[in-house]
Amino acid sequence: MNVETLTRPDNTAEKKTQEVVFPFPEEAAQEKLSVEDVPVIMEIKNIDKSYSGSSKVLKDISFDIRKGEVLSIIGPSGAGKSTLLRIINRMIEPNSGVIRFQDKDTLNMKGKALRHMRTDIGMIFQHYNLVDRLSVFENVLHGRLGYKSSLQGIFSMYSEAEKEKAVEIISELGISEQIYSRCDELSGGQKQRVGIARALIQDPKIILCDEPIASLDPNSSRIIMEYLRRISREKDITIIVNLHQLDVAKQYSDRIIGLNDGSIVFNDVPEAITAESINHIYGSNLEELIVE
Repeated sequence: MNVETLTRPDNTAEKKTQEVVFPFPEEAAQEKLSVEDVPVIMEIKNIDKSYSGSSKVLKDISFDIRKGEVLSIIGPSGAGKSTLLRIINRMIEPNSGVIRFQDKDTLNMKGKALRHMRTDIGMIFQHYNLVDRLSVFENVLHGRLGYKSSLQGIFSMYSEAEKEKAVEIISELGISEQIYSRCDELSGGQKQRVGIARALIQDPKIILCDEPIASLDPNSSRIIMEYLRRISREKDITIIVNLHQLDVAKQYSDRIIGLNDGSIVFNDVPEAITAESINHIYGSNLEELIVE
């Protein structure tokens, strides 16, 4: 495909608020992965995190992450969900503990090794973290910056293969008509698909999703979760997603981890969640439990 032959659609602005319902087979949406049958890709052991002058945000967190699974992390606000994701990709540092990713200790990585590790772990944010003044195409290509030198990044020096890959992923996510639209012209659901595309172009082994549907309406939320599940199944990419919506977590997850006050209080398949386990996860914060 010749990227230069693509042109901006004249009616992009008129269509910017439209959402296309993702044609996802119901039986595939309900398919569950037997996590015991797949290899461990990351081990998290005894992670503690506290900030100066505060109590521990995370307390002795230990669990394994398996290749290609959809793992949801649920819990009330302040439980430590976002902190945990940011520790996994080294955006912040824990006070103690070990993280082994593909048999390598990530917490001791520096320089080139750390940059390489981060290309294997994509991230999607609640508020998208896009450059609004740039196009969808340019924002997606930013996912390749981890492979570039500083000079290549400054001058946006991307190969034709990278540009073609960006076009392919944008098409897969159903936003081809917006490819040259500025990101501030998009709806929330479209912006989140740009975030997914930017993560995918990294060729990651894991994608971390920090509250990816918290700002979206129910239909857009369904579209995003179905894309994430399809990515895990078709591309064998592990998806780790923080959620407030328990029913969404139960529908789309292979496994759920419940956090309360910085500790893991549940780690099992969705079918194992009971009223008692919900109470352990949310405690006195049951009013935060969102069921759509």
